[in-house]
Amino acid sequence: MSNILHVNLSSIGYLLDVPSTLSKPSKRWHLAFATIYCSRALHSLLNNPLSKNKSRKLLLSAPPFVVLDVKPQSGVLDIDQTSLTSLVKEKNLDQLIQLRGAEGVAEALKSDTKNGINGAVKDVARRKEEFGSNTYQRPPTKSIFHFVVQAFKDLTILVLLACATLSLGFGIKENGAKEGWYDGGSILVAVFLVIYVSAVSNFRQNRQFDKLSEVNNNIQVDVVRQGRRQQISIFEIVVGDVVFLKIGDQVPADGLFLDGHSLQVDESSMTGESDHVEVNTSLNPFLFSGTKVADGYAQMLVTSVGMNTTWGKMMSTISLDPNEQTPLQARLDKLTSSIGKVGLAVAFLVLVVLLVRYFTGNTEDGNGNHEFNGSKTKTDGIMNAVVRIIAAAVTIVVVAIPEGLPLAVTLTLAYSMKRMMADQAMVRKLSACETMGSATTICTDKTGTLTLNQMKVTKFWLGQESIEDSSSISTNLLKLIQQGVALNTTGSIYREPSLSKFEFSGSPTEKAILSWAVLELGMDMERVKNNYSILHVEAFNSEKKRSGILIRKKAENTIHAHWKGAAEMILAMCSSYYDASGSMKDMDDVDRMTFEQIIQGMAAGSLRCIAFAHRKIPEEEHEFGEDLKKIKEDRLTLIALVGIKDPCRPGVRKAVEDCQYAGVHVKMITGDNVFTARAIATECGILRPDQSINNEAVVEGEVFRKYTPEERMEKVDKICVMARSSPFDKLLMVQCLKQKGHVVAVTGDGTNDSPALKEADIGLSMGIEGTEVAKESSDIIILDDNFASVATVLRWGRCVYNNIQKFIQFQLTVNVAALVINFVAAASAGEVPLTAVQLLWVNLIMDTLGALALATERPTKDLLAKPPVGRTEPLITNTMWRNLLAQALYQVLILLILQFNGESIFGVNKKVKDTLIFNTFVLCQVFNEFNARELERKNVFQGIHKNKLFLGIIGITIILQVVMVECLKRFADTERLDWVQWGACIGVAAASWPIGWVVKFIPVSEKPFLDYLKW
Repeated sequence: MSNILHVNLSSIGYLLDVPSTLSKPSKRWHLAFATIYCSRALHSLLNNPLSKNKSRKLLLSAPPFVVLDVKPQSGVLDIDQTSLTSLVKEKNLDQLIQLRGAEGVAEALKSDTKNGINGAVKDVARRKEEFGSNTYQRPPTKSIFHFVVQAFKDLTILVLLACATLSLGFGIKENGAKEGWYDGGSILVAVFLVIYVSAVSNFRQNRQFDKLSEVNNNIQVDVVRQGRRQQISIFEIVVGDVVFLKIGDQVPADGLFLDGHSLQVDESSMTGESDHVEVNTSLNPFLFSGTKVADGYAQMLVTSVGMNTTWGKMMSTISLDPNEQTPLQARLDKLTSSIGKVGLAVAFLVLVVLLVRYFTGNTEDGNGNHEFNGSKTKTDGIMNAVVRIIAAAVTIVVVAIPEGLPLAVTLTLAYSMKRMMADQAMVRKLSACETMGSATTICTDKTGTLTLNQMKVTKFWLGQESIEDSSSISTNLLKLIQQGVALNTTGSIYREPSLSKFEFSGSPTEKAILSWAVLELGMDMERVKNNYSILHVEAFNSEKKRSGILIRKKAENTIHAHWKGAAEMILAMCSSYYDASGSMKDMDDVDRMTFEQIIQGMAAGSLRCIAFAHRKIPEEEHEFGEDLKKIKEDRLTLIALVGIKDPCRPGVRKAVEDCQYAGVHVKMITGDNVFTARAIATECGILRPDQSINNEAVVEGEVFRKYTPEERMEKVDKICVMARSSPFDKLLMVQCLKQKGHVVAVTGDGTNDSPALKEADIGLSMGIEGTEVAKESSDIIILDDNFASVATVLRWGRCVYNNIQKFIQFQLTVNVAALVINFVAAASAGEVPLTAVQLLWVNLIMDTLGALALATERPTKDLLAKPPVGRTEPLITNTMWRNLLAQALYQVLILLILQFNGESIFGVNKKVKDTLIFNTFVLCQVFNEFNARELERKNVFQGIHKNKLFLGIIGITIILQVVMVECLKRFADTERLDWVQWGACIGVAAASWPIGWVVKFIPVSEKPFLDYLKW
């Protein structure tokens, strides 16, 4: 027997020396065999005891230790990506059991289920190298060539190109290559310039959307690394990370459930199924990237990231569509279509008139000879003349169609989105930019939006006594409070060994309570957690306004229930209370009333009131198998009350007053009790001090819910504050306001706010405290959670609408003037004073440079002095009609005088006269751009020094116009002008300033102008 045992023991060293050449599966089999072999050897030793002498001899002959030759593996971690991907994707429980569960996978990934990965730069880099980064390949961005091709698809551009090509061909054939290319070549250059500017503008807009998409996807995620809980970008997550999940979070990668309670996941984004899936350790520990946490909280181990997840592969095929059409763009498309039809009719009339005059011999060339002399005229000459006439007609269409309107909207929205980002507001849906300008009501949350969300416990009551010195608390009561705080929380505490400073993580309320318990009550969270095991958890949500936990004390095997939440709700669940000495007392009606007064007193001081309650579960209840998945909600004992101060944000009162000054009603909807809500609302200026709590301005959510539909519709306008509201109450209010014709903006941060955010005209989610579900349901994300940023969004919304109205006024003035002058001149003189190239130049400076100049005006205080723009209010107001018709009439009058009497007035030839008309027309637009800056205010120069871009564009336009007239004689078909002629052009154009000033004294009717044209 001793020989056998000696052989067994001497073989152990060989068995444990695993050859490095073996594959990973072979190594596992080798170790398994060694384990079985050793256990059999030891078993035989126990079953066959040896004599003392033999035993001593045997043990002396065997070495007292075994030397293991441990050799590092070539790979970083002990498991490959393929295994990890298939493990989660196929929900392979058998494979997970073979790997010894999530803990075994964490060990193989050199991670710790409690402390996470090492987190050093080299460690993270190695993991990214071996398993990839948490990013996905995006579809290739559209190149500038794509937008050039899109611009070429415009029908009018194609017709112009055809005309230019024909003109080029006939011109070269008739006059030779040296002289004949000017007409056709000039049009080609002008058309290509228009195409290039349009393509570059759209390309830049597309790039900006890509950048916004990247910012939008950059979610902050809670992870633990080296024992320290911290927030990192979703793109920085690596395989092996331990991630914290809570209600409303997006699961950032594929992984395994480690620990948590009541975790329900919405997998509809992956499977299309709307039912929530329960995730737990035993039956379904698999979590998928892109899904949303619907309830509960958990920690997960990341096993696959980026393109190794199904979500990553799916997202790599999807790109954000920057061509989303907003309501304003849809309205402008109709306007563009209507103006285009008028332009088409005018162009057709001009075409007919010019062709008739040409073929009847009523047109002359530059030398005074008739262009058409019947059969004597060459075919090439006729074709060239016809092509030139068609090109002129098509150019009129180009100028008449306000292609700059969509560009102006795009530029305005793109510019405002960029500026709003700097003002702490990220636009997710373009339409929200302009809709916000029409908002009549803003329904806002309290916590974090009107307040700083920097909470601190300032009041502490035990029984009916306010406690100032925590050292006087009885030991048993102190233990109960510490249990209720340490175990019934989603927050956590981190303390570096070398430092005495604590770091608290979690929601602001949780952090305030944890900070108070640790610093004031001396709570050791780890020690408390080690003494208890958690049986069941009911996570906090905005409907229940409380959270509960069922725990078992390990040493005594006793079960306890703890509740924490809104004070009056917890109080209603209590039948007894602990007094300051730690004695339990029954709660009668007088005591209950006293506690209610304590709660109201704290609430009136703007404090959020939180209560802690406890109940020990009798032994017979859990011994006889009562359901431990339901936490007792009755016959609780009140432990303590705390008051948490959350100060109002600086500047929030002014922001509320700005909104009210702008004609926008601000309503506060909060989960806090009615006294806290009223105190905060008064402090913020939403409520006046004289509005008593009993009037209709303040209402509780439950009361509002119980109103009949008719009562709700009658009272909803008068309500300023809704307290103790649920997400359903918020949704109900939004629906009522919309039915009454309001344009409603709503702020929200929780998952349950999603229906109200979607129902509202503008959904505003919170960037810091908002859940991913709330953000995805919203139109704009307020990055700093500040109500002042909501007021800024309102200003920008009005600015967008106002800037587009300015450009419409400017554009229509040009359109009307150009159409009338060309038609009248063609009908009477048989010629068009503005050539195709000149009209394309006007189109370029008007559409692109004009749009850029007027679309980038920043919001002013005057915008808030106007009432909100109604849903049905016409885009072109009577004020705009008055301004544009006055300017267009002046321009037409001046240009017609120059057309018919310009030669005699200035003593010049026809070519110089045409140049004077072109120059005056362009300069009129330059001066009218200043008039367009203000629709109603007479001083159009106010604040102009702040808009450097506007002044720069005006300067560039003037320089380019000088170059066109003085240097590009052949290209632009112009003649050089002397100083007197330039002075005359500038003087005539500058007269548009005093005309614009005088016209604004003319009152306008409230009835829309176009209504007068209806029968």
